[in-house]
Amino acid sequence: MFVPPIRRRLGILAAGLLAIAGLSVVDAAPSQAAAAHGYVRLAHLSPDTPDVDVHLSSLTGLIHEKVFPGVGYGVVSAYQSLPVGTYAVAMRFSKPKSPAEAQARLTTQVTVGAGQAYTVAGVGQHVNLGLQVIRDDLRLPGAARAKIRIIQASIKQPVLDVSLGGTQIASGVQFATTTAYRVVDPGTWQLRVGPAGGPATTLSAQVASGNVYSLIVLDGPHGLQAELRADAERNGAIPGDGVETGAGGTAPLPAAPAVAGGSLLVLVAAGLVFWRLRRGRTRTV
Repeated sequence: MFVPPIRRRLGILAAGLLAIAGLSVVDAAPSQAAAAHGYVRLAHLSPDTPDVDVHLSSLTGLIHEKVFPGVGYGVVSAYQSLPVGTYAVAMRFSKPKSPAEAQARLTTQVTVGAGQAYTVAGVGQHVNLGLQVIRDDLRLPGAARAKIRIIQASIKQPVLDVSLGGTQIASGVQFATTTAYRVVDPGTWQLRVGPAGGPATTLSAQVASGNVYSLIVLDGPHGLQAELRADAERNGAIPGDGVETGAGGTAPLPAAPAVAGGSLLVLVAAGLVFWRLRRGRTRTV
């Protein structure tokens, strides 16, 4: 039977479009399956340790290595959204003062679980500096409540009590330790940090309903310095930055919807081609 050239070309085009659509649909599934992420942030919490360069890398090539140069005491990064997997964190002195310091390198590993969060911090005094992986709990509290914990990084006041609005929320918190989270009432409170029975540092703290906080206590130039950081917010947001994925690794989160959308357009185009073929075939009968 004679097939007009235009119908033959349309048939070939339709077959090609369907083949591309099939490949796109197959490719979309792994991207969506790989969308499970966790969160890591990096901190320098050693008072007498100079600036360091921090390196974050994947043991299996999930991301390109991320370098944070010149990180000073008291600096805490935003959360990095990372594909589930195991990562290496390394710290080197930014300006080594000796060949030994130039070779010094602290390393640790953190295994990131889906939806889990971690703070990897350089802690302790310079002579016994180490990297510590701190598990963060970003689950939001109940209605009209907030969550707060204390990260103690002051060596000048190595044991601290902490009160919020006149209510003690932690006592005897030792240097280089992190307390469990405590549920508190939201509001604008006077936060008091200091040794038991001694002088204290106070600040006005805005504790929002539904948020999760870390109170980081540091040695400041004129005594204690306290910083209240929102780790997670009541709308489910986690303050953080994305990290570039590595070659051959997991695709960024927006990739899966883009592939699926492309597949849908190809299928629609193929449907139109077949409609043209069917319409032409009907006319020739």
